Amino acid sequence: MTGCMHADTAQSAIDTFISAFNASDDAYVTSLLSQALTSDVVLWGPLGRSEGIEAVERFVLDIRRHPAGPGTMVRCSGVDMPDEWARYRWVFTTPDGGPRLAGTDVVHLRRGLIDQMIVFAGDLAPAV
Repeated sequence: MTGCMHADTAQSAIDTFISAFNASDDAYVTSLLSQALTSDVVLWGPLGRSEGIEAVERFVLDIRRHPAGPGTMVRCSGVDMPDEWARYRWVFTTPDGGPRLAGTDVVHLRRGLIDQMIVFAGDLAPAV
């Protein structure tokens, strides 16, 4: 598989994962995640380490139920993929100019699906 084809596969998995945040109904979240993630996916996020699609689903559903209202998650960068790891930037915006959160995710792919993800929310402070 060429690097470009590998990156296209990664981008497809990443975009399917992101689409779970924007699904028209909570009922579609599980299906979208199962198309993007391995069943034993490991998520390192703001609340620590969790395993399995169910854990990622809870994370996605919590964000979908943001107190400011349902927001929109978008990938706002290309997918940079040196070998089996990829990174991309994202932004989550709540309705009516509400809170906005941006970050970078680093994901590992196995057979075209995300099996590990590290979520970095927020921007890093400038080096002093």
